[in-house]
Amino acid sequence: MNLRNASFVAIALFVSAGNLCAQNAATVVRVGYFPNITHSQALVGKATGKFDAALAPAARIDWKEFNAGPSVIEALFAGALDLAYVGPNPATAGYMRSRGAALRVVAGATSGGASLVVRPGAGIKDANDFHGKRIATPQLGNTQDVAFRVWLRAHGLAPREKGGDVQVIPIANPDQLTLFLEGEIDGAWAPEPWASRLVHEAGGRIFLDERDLWPNHQFVAAVVIARTEFLQQHPDLVKKFIGTHVELTNWINKNPDETKRILNDEIRRETSKALPADVLNDALSRLEVTYDPLRSALLHAAQQAYDLGFLGKGPQDFSGLFDLKLLNEVLVEQKARPIQ
Repeated sequence: MNLRNASFVAIALFVSAGNLCAQNAATVVRVGYFPNITHSQALVGKATGKFDAALAPAARIDWKEFNAGPSVIEALFAGALDLAYVGPNPATAGYMRSRGAALRVVAGATSGGASLVVRPGAGIKDANDFHGKRIATPQLGNTQDVAFRVWLRAHGLAPREKGGDVQVIPIANPDQLTLFLEGEIDGAWAPEPWASRLVHEAGGRIFLDERDLWPNHQFVAAVVIARTEFLQQHPDLVKKFIGTHVELTNWINKNPDETKRILNDEIRRETSKALPADVLNDALSRLEVTYDPLRSALLHAAQQAYDLGFLGKGPQDFSGLFDLKLLNEVLVEQKARPIQ
């Protein structure tokens, strides 16, 4: 073989090897989550490597940390996320903004875990005492913000921008704690563990546990969503992810003490500060880890957000929001009851 032919052979072998490597390269599944106990399956699964083990060798997880639901939806719109744990209002808002094209709810994650906490010195004893008060929510249009505005309307109250005298202040949860301690706000409708932190660290009192407003004390705090295109292209990977999510849900519910340890270790690793035991115990007592997306509760919350103007003015069509086919396949295979 002459030098020229040898060069051609070498190049061909190099190209062939490159193509083989490309074919065998693991798919990267980008998953969004919050370092928060309402995303327990994500934290426990990330800490233990359960998701990576379930998807290997065909795929690997690239975890993306977020602190606000709208940011998750923007990342999904940009094609930077494939799956995510997120609150119901950002999920429905993303669905409506994209006219039903961008995402699907493929499983539930958490029910409960939000409360209206008031400052003792604010003099709030009943709904009438909220006149003229300053109440914080995590973000304009987020799940707790909508819940508080609906509660105000139900009690004949209204925020200032709607002609009322209640000042609703959308502000991040860590800042809520600071302002609460300084007496700059009179209360906050907060998710866990922040509601419990307001109680234990700032002397707050739970005025209302949001579970008391819902049938069976169940409302949606977090769901698992999939980017529609990714779901259509990789149903096998999404099913494996959901299967692990269901297994983790069951494990968490059966092993509360070990779950608390793993959760707190992961929260410490990601936020540099673990939760005190009393805060963690209190927070977990007010939420339920579940794979059921609680369809009727989520649709009711979506209707509330729509009525308040947070989902635009288009048709109220949520018919394609849920795609539970893979979840139900997993449940049948694990001999559990499918979700209706």
